[in-house]
Amino acid sequence: MFRLLKTLNRVAFVKALIAAVATVILVFIGSRNLQNFDAALIAYLLGTIFAVFGVAYRYSVWLQRPPTRLYWRRSMQFLFSKYFIPYLLRLLRLFVRNILLQRFIAFRSSRRWLGHFMLATGCLLAFAITIPLTFGWIHFELQPGDDITYNARLFGFEAGSFALGSLLAFIIFHGLVWCSVLVIIGAAMMIRRRLTHGGLISTQTFEGDWLPLALLFVISITGLGISYDYTFMQGKTYQFMAVTHAITVILFLVWLPFGKFFHIFQRLAQLGANLYRIEGQKEGMAKCPHTQKEFATKLHIEDLKKITREAGFDFTLEDGGSHLDLSPEGKRSALAKAHFEARQESGSFFG
Repeated sequence: MFRLLKTLNRVAFVKALIAAVATVILVFIGSRNLQNFDAALIAYLLGTIFAVFGVAYRYSVWLQRPPTRLYWRRSMQFLFSKYFIPYLLRLLRLFVRNILLQRFIAFRSSRRWLGHFMLATGCLLAFAITIPLTFGWIHFELQPGDDITYNARLFGFEAGSFALGSLLAFIIFHGLVWCSVLVIIGAAMMIRRRLTHGGLISTQTFEGDWLPLALLFVISITGLGISYDYTFMQGKTYQFMAVTHAITVILFLVWLPFGKFFHIFQRLAQLGANLYRIEGQKEGMAKCPHTQKEFATKLHIEDLKKITREAGFDFTLEDGGSHLDLSPEGKRSALAKAHFEARQESGSFFG
């Protein structure tokens, strides 16, 4: 226990605790002091609060790393500059393209993109539906004196009404069904790829590759099972489906900060790297002294020198330059030259 406390990142712990407490406060405010909170969802709420704490903790630790911290600061510096409006619009376009449409993966394979897109869309829509419901921000109630009209309330305020049996009611009450279908198709496509792709078979791991797909698959199947049960089976298997669904969802939420899906939150921060590249190109490109070719932005090279010095590495050369001024090709050439000179001084090129 004491060893664990010693390794605890205090800054990250404080930030994670603030995020968790803020979530609880938002639940109280949004549900009108729990007036609109469904007590049956308490387990989901606790799992969500843990996920918020874990994600905030790990994200804070990630941002404390020198390269990540520098990228983050530069991104904020460039965004909140005189180019704020065009940069904000660019980030919005990138958000739609790379986060919502997942187009960053399309150049690898159209089938891979389709599976990725279905998984991402199903999960994002499911979170958009379940989190407000779990927090009590959205709830539905029958209109007084009317047995067929439901009122939808958002943060306690009336947000509209619809009649039972209407198309709108069907779409709303089956929102998670559509999400489950998308996730099942996407997960099936990813599972097939992991069973047939030679490169993946040789490198994949259970906790890193199969566990995420298995959890999503079981969550979606049991979610569909709950809907099918109360629609066609009069609740005969409801208890089994509901308990299994709850267990897998909570396992997913608890595992979320530590597993592969943490990259979802990292992907958002990576949007800022695009601004970094644009600003770097404005300042000019660095030219390798060996190949005489441009290979990176001057901004990136200077920041890299700063980061390596902070990490305790000094790549300064005797002539005042830096080993980091070389391109990858230049570094390989410099290494080969050093090996050649060392063997030449030893008097033997072989053995």
